[in-house]
Amino acid sequence: MTSSKSPAGKAAFFDIDGTLISTNVVHAYGYYAMNEGSVKGIVGRSLSTLAQIPLFGALNLIDRKIFNEYFYRQYEGLTEDRLLTLSEDLFEDVVKPAIFKRAQDLIDEARRAGCRVVLVTGALDFTMKPLARHLGADDMVANRMQFVGGKATGKVIPPIIEGANKANVIREYCEANSISLMKSYAYTDSASDYAMLTVVGRPTAVNPDIRLRALARSYNWPILDVR
Repeated sequence: MTSSKSPAGKAAFFDIDGTLISTNVVHAYGYYAMNEGSVKGIVGRSLSTLAQIPLFGALNLIDRKIFNEYFYRQYEGLTEDRLLTLSEDLFEDVVKPAIFKRAQDLIDEARRAGCRVVLVTGALDFTMKPLARHLGADDMVANRMQFVGGKATGKVIPPIIEGANKANVIREYCEANSISLMKSYAYTDSASDYAMLTVVGRPTAVNPDIRLRALARSYNWPILDVR
């Protein structure tokens, strides 16, 4: 007598910033900085953020992991309760208006294809939970801020979700949930997420940057624009 396993399911893994929405982690922190704490603290954090934007951009181009580690230090001292409250306002004020026009169509199409919809992002989990709920995602893998005594330490709980590591996250997620990598889809806008695309059987470049567009053409991957 031979035993048979039920066929593995499939998932659609979506990057968020630049793929589904036009905003990014710097916009989110800017919102928190301008709305949390005393007037003096707000002004200080806002000015510090503005002064460091060129550095943020350079680090993001050089190494996404180093960028995340450095960038999230800015959160040190912000209170957990206030951040959680502000995340709902952030969604309504900043994130929701920034959702690309056809992003929901892309999510709905993946669901009609029988996929579990999973958001995979280097943004912080509490920032993106309202978006995941709005889009009807089944699950989300995101960075998690460490809090001690109700305040952010500025450190992200490992593993840091970024570029190349997204492929490991997706692989582990599929193994844990009996999902076939070869049947699954991945969507992103950035060449820094190249590994995320190569780990699945059905990669798609969405609103691709110049490098990713070139890669997608060379590998004959679908290219979509949902803006």
